[in-house]
Amino acid sequence: MESMAAMDTSALRTHMIDGQMRVNNVNDERILEAVQAIPREKFVPKARRGFAYIDEDIEIAPGRFLLEPMVFARMVNAAAVQPGDLILDIGCGTGYSAAVLAQLADAVVALESDSTLASKAEETLAALDVINVAVVESNMAEGVAKQGPYDVIFINGSVEMVPDALIEQLSDGGRLVCVKLVRGVGRIHQIERDGDMTVAKNLFDANVAPLPGFQAEKGFVF
Repeated sequence: MESMAAMDTSALRTHMIDGQMRVNNVNDERILEAVQAIPREKFVPKARRGFAYIDEDIEIAPGRFLLEPMVFARMVNAAAVQPGDLILDIGCGTGYSAAVLAQLADAVVALESDSTLASKAEETLAALDVINVAVVESNMAEGVAKQGPYDVIFINGSVEMVPDALIEQLSDGGRLVCVKLVRGVGRIHQIERDGDMTVAKNLFDANVAPLPGFQAEKGFVF
């Protein structure tokens, strides 16, 4: 029965890749192979595992979500991860994003503020023998400067603003990828560092759940 279950989930991953990713211009075989290698259902609460491969965000804790597969894949594509890269994965949740990114890069620092989610991420990553990820429990908006600089910073969820503290943790040539809310519309947003300068651009529309702690400060209203 266990081998049959494994076969079924492998087929579901293939269907997700073909029906949600390839048709949305994610054709980098390294990314698709990384997604195929990671059993997404292991990172979803047991009660929701039957929905692990649907094209929607999946709630993994109150107010926290696993990104929709298509959006996640397009963000990874925009990050242009290289084999030698060091990645800061912000809002790692139960560890799925870190597990996939770890297949593509040299090492991943997985940052999470929720202690329960951080513990679950450590447990699941260890069970799957993903050894090049370090889970850190801390304030997500502050990053993990002592482990940087990072070639890629990946933010799991939509944000109203990107803190300067995170941009400062990018290496020269490093890329930060998130879904940024621009006038109420979510767009996959890339910031690339070039020396002391940064170049920011909006790539594609994307509607995903917000990540707590990245709200813009509200101005005074007169």
